[in-house]
Amino acid sequence: MSLPISEVTFRRILANFPENLSLAFAYGSGVYRQAGPNGSRKNLMLDFVFTVDDPVTWHSKNLQQNRSHYSFLRFCGPKVITKVQNNYGAGIYYNTMITCAGKLIKYGVISTETLINDLLTWNTLYVAGRLQKPVRILSLKEDTALRAALESNLESAVTAAFLMLPESFSEEDLFVQIAGLSYSGDFRMLMGEEKGKVVNIVKPNIPHFRELYGQILVQNPQVLYKQNQGQLEIDKSPEAQFTQLMTLPKTLQQEISYLMDTPGKNRDVEETLLQVAHDPDCGNVVRQGLSGIVRPSSVMQSTKGILTAGVKKSLIYSSMKVQKMWTGWTKKTS
Repeated sequence: MSLPISEVTFRRILANFPENLSLAFAYGSGVYRQAGPNGSRKNLMLDFVFTVDDPVTWHSKNLQQNRSHYSFLRFCGPKVITKVQNNYGAGIYYNTMITCAGKLIKYGVISTETLINDLLTWNTLYVAGRLQKPVRILSLKEDTALRAALESNLESAVTAAFLMLPESFSEEDLFVQIAGLSYSGDFRMLMGEEKGKVVNIVKPNIPHFRELYGQILVQNPQVLYKQNQGQLEIDKSPEAQFTQLMTLPKTLQQEISYLMDTPGKNRDVEETLLQVAHDPDCGNVVRQGLSGIVRPSSVMQSTKGILTAGVKKSLIYSSMKVQKMWTGWTKKTS
């Protein structure tokens, strides 16, 4: 369920930042309640992503308004900050542990072009993965390309999940698979995030997932969606799986092809995907392909956080994550 954070609070927070956002959304456990030992914790940090058409101009204005939000990189100016944003990790620049309108927040800045590319190709699956789960959209401008990419990302998430599920499954099974796509291979799931996080995200938020994906499932010819029963059935024939594999985002197709291609054969992607479609282990191959995307981007983005947050804030933030994991573990074992 959504936490009782008012629109007024969100507006007050956004009012502290430069305008001209193509998309702004809030996400995570500070916005949507999670199940599990940490689900009832109060005073959680609120997480935001701001999408901007011109990062240099936006950071220039934000440095004037909120210079203290930045690490030592503020002395390098908006062009260097934008280079760090665009050229390392997942193409997003985070300022963390900021007090704003009486709330503790973290916000990431990403260019509209970079976000659209991630939504369509899953080249990092970092922000695209967050947008596969329920988020609180705070502003979204009339941008046809961005809106189409947001919808495409959801459709791709459904297709990837289908490939990892059996012939018959529940809504919750589907939503757990979808919510877990961007955690495949993420080292933070071992080092900082609470175990069972994906299930804890989904369980209290089934209605929000249904709102995101219901129309896509109703219109998808590959699935029989029994809404009243919360059950779904899909065709697991090689022909159906090949159709699904061929509609996956480009980067995932390439990762799968890299995993399966025999050295020296140099087969094209379509030929490799046809082989995978006939493989009983097709779902695991897709999962490994996802890991090949998520693992490097999560490591690089976390390393980049030391630059963008500064050493002190990085240590405090990391200790908060470890404490959260420890709290969850001790409550489960007590």
